[in-house]
Amino acid sequence: MEDRPINDHEYRQFLAEEKLMGSRCTDCETLYVPPRQICPQCRGDALKWAPATGRGKIVAFTSISIGPAFMAEDGYGRQRPYCTAAVELDEGPRVVARLEDVDPSRPDQIIVGTPVIVRFVHRNGTCGPRTCLAFSPVAQS
Repeated sequence: MEDRPINDHEYRQFLAEEKLMGSRCTDCETLYVPPRQICPQCRGDALKWAPATGRGKIVAFTSISIGPAFMAEDGYGRQRPYCTAAVELDEGPRVVARLEDVDPSRPDQIIVGTPVIVRFVHRNGTCGPRTCLAFSPVAQS
């Protein structure tokens, strides 16, 4: 893994492999998801790929009724909204992704702080196959 260049193409390849990866600065140990090539914390450029557990919590969310064209291709729109959330991973970084397994028409039932786990949504659009990052609430036992 370490020999793969840190860039968006490789990040998307990891998503297609169902791996949530970020870049970790070897100087200050800060983790970035999605990855960055330069560390904003210490300005270092020695970053390496590092796995994330895929566990975190919802820190913000929104229900979207009018989205981009690729979401409309999947049938989302005014009659079928979808949710996007900012998730704070257990390792610290925050990432924005789709929020699955919730009712977007009932945002009052979605709670900030809810534990979530990563999911990978595989889709075939007009631009070919693509894997999207998503999170689902962790089942409470």
